[in-house]
Amino acid sequence: MVKKGENIYKRKDGRWEGRFTKNRNEQGRIIYGYVYGKCYSEVKEKLSIKKAQYLILSQDEYNYYGTVAEWMIYWLEHSIKDTIKLSTYSNYRGKTEKHIIPFFGNIQLKDLKRQDIEAFVRYLASNHLSNSTIQNIVNLLKSAIKEAIREEKIYQNPCKHLLLPSAQKSSVHALSAKDQKKLEQAALLEEESSAIIIALYTGMRIGEISGLRWTDIDWSENIIYVRRTISRIPSTTMAGKTEILIDLPKTQTSLRAIPLATNLKKYLHKRKQAAIGNYVVNCKGDFTEPRIISYRFKKVLKHSGINPVSFHSLRHTFATRCLEQGADIATLSKILGHSSVKMTLDTYTDSLWESRQSALKKVDKSLGV
Repeated sequence: MVKKGENIYKRKDGRWEGRFTKNRNEQGRIIYGYVYGKCYSEVKEKLSIKKAQYLILSQDEYNYYGTVAEWMIYWLEHSIKDTIKLSTYSNYRGKTEKHIIPFFGNIQLKDLKRQDIEAFVRYLASNHLSNSTIQNIVNLLKSAIKEAIREEKIYQNPCKHLLLPSAQKSSVHALSAKDQKKLEQAALLEEESSAIIIALYTGMRIGEISGLRWTDIDWSENIIYVRRTISRIPSTTMAGKTEILIDLPKTQTSLRAIPLATNLKKYLHKRKQAAIGNYVVNCKGDFTEPRIISYRFKKVLKHSGINPVSFHSLRHTFATRCLEQGADIATLSKILGHSSVKMTLDTYTDSLWESRQSALKKVDKSLGV
């Protein structure tokens, strides 16, 4: 046979033959149907009609008749729960139950339209959620829909050509050198290891500091190993309750080694002499969960007379001081445990302004005007 394209062939008897998919047998093999005609254009027209007919029939046969809510829960529990961290699952489940399910209610998944999702985006915006949060919620919905299409539960993607608001760049707030000094002086008065001092001189996240054990410090090689993180998440077994989760850091790059500087080593070694537990930041002989660290931090801030900031600002302060001292961006990215150098650049681009000015001044000197 001579092939003409689109599964249309010219037969030896002079006729044209077109082939289309009718169904699959119990073994999953395709069952084909055929149309014939005297010319290519006739067969092409017949084939288009047959393909459309069987597409409608197959969609009627395989469509998923559950609601958006039912599919979201199924997707979370059966498709991704075992492939993501428990903290990530908890985050996804929370967004689904708080935003997606209440809005779409009992709408069948197969009836979901792009206009419905666009209305959902406007609804989220009306609740004064940030563009980044809206993107995260809608991307969660899009992932679930993508899986439904892959499993042939639905055949049309209602998210196609969907426009989302651009994510706003979050501003980085770092303490001034003056405020940092005031904060340090107050933190050094704490009898046990201060999470504030550790954050200011390692850039570790609050959950990573919460999970830091004395055995994670290599005193001879001067290294702090970030091996775990502690967080409080909604309970997976009791509605309305929360539970502590001790887990690996948020990404593979977050599992890292941080150089232990001389003064921080002296500070921690002194605190270790009086330590009564396995965790560096201690609470009654055990770890100190992030919300207690945050509570203590707020008390020290108030005592220091510094305007309220989040504990995460200490991480930004560390990064800013590193850049001010000429640290290269790739090294800083490794210390912070960022997934890419681009992420570090995007986060601290404003802190690099003086470095860029300095670089241009050096180049400018070669201009003989």
